[in-house]
Amino acid sequence: MNGGLFTLVAMATITELKCAVRETLESRGVLAQLKARIRAEVFSALDDQREPRPPLSHENLLINELIREYLEFNKYRYTASVLTAESGQPEAPLDRQFLANELKVAEDPSSKSVPLLYGLVSHFMNSGDNGGKVFLRGASLTAVPTTSNTVPGPDV
Repeated sequence: MNGGLFTLVAMATITELKCAVRETLESRGVLAQLKARIRAEVFSALDDQREPRPPLSHENLLINELIREYLEFNKYRYTASVLTAESGQPEAPLDRQFLANELKVAEDPSSKSVPLLYGLVSHFMNSGDNGGKVFLRGASLTAVPTTSNTVPGPDV
């Protein structure tokens, strides 16, 4: 019976240790990062490598970068890492000034403290043109002239 008692005490200690480790990892933000990394690896393993991804168009590169900047600003780093892995987006973020230039956006000093996506949404929400509506045209990505930065993609 002493062996059973020892096992019971050891199990309680192991359970307490597991709880303490979990709480420590959660408080440091490491547990969520590990879970996200595991998810990314599972997605990668499940992804059919025999079927190549379509090339990353210039427009998708910009859109993904706007989303990544938003995710990282809001501390959704794990989601951003999955986006980067799944989309084929370069690991190094694009330069913000390059991104602003590509989108033909002029910024004031206060706008530089938040992601560009916030400024774009704010602009469209506060636009008074066309009875309060913004007119959007469907853009054919294949009609965009290709340069070294632009890869044609599907119509959006």
